[in-house]
Amino acid sequence: MKFEIIIAGFGGQGVLLAGILIAQAALEEGFYTTWFPSYKAEIRGGTANSTVIISDDEIGSPVLFSPSALIALNESSLDDFMPKIINEDAIIIANASVISQNKEYRIKPHFMHLTEIADREIKNVKVANMIATGALIKALKIHVKCGKNLSLASLLLACEKIFSPKQELIEVNRKAITTGFNLIN
Repeated sequence: MKFEIIIAGFGGQGVLLAGILIAQAALEEGFYTTWFPSYKAEIRGGTANSTVIISDDEIGSPVLFSPSALIALNESSLDDFMPKIINEDAIIIANASVISQNKEYRIKPHFMHLTEIADREIKNVKVANMIATGALIKALKIHVKCGKNLSLASLLLACEKIFSPKQELIEVNRKAITTGFNLIN
């Protein structure tokens, strides 16, 4: 099993944090993993992305060759990274709050109003990235019907570890992850 994941958006949307969370969840499950951030000098508002590779076997390079999944938190990220996805079975989570659904895409994204859901259900728009992360983990679980996979439990444990210095952020992020997980059927 090998997953190559891209998380992309504007700086300040939690793109790097979402990647760290997924990589930590992979470690909790006993997988090999890499996390590779990329961002412009002006972090907040500039483009940012992080890539995560999860594998049963050792990983020789953090460079993606065949992305299995994409979280696009803004339209330019979807437009930039969609061409890199060659696998027709790839899972794409797209923030419909800021991405037009009127375009034709080669691979149909799971359009979710992440920002509105974060605002309405969690009362914090900053956790749209966590909602997307929970949704991605559920979509991957459905996609890979057999074999070892990332679980909601490992993602929630990773959340506790990552936010342990800021205990007040654990519960809101756990709620956002679970909300996202429950959005995918």
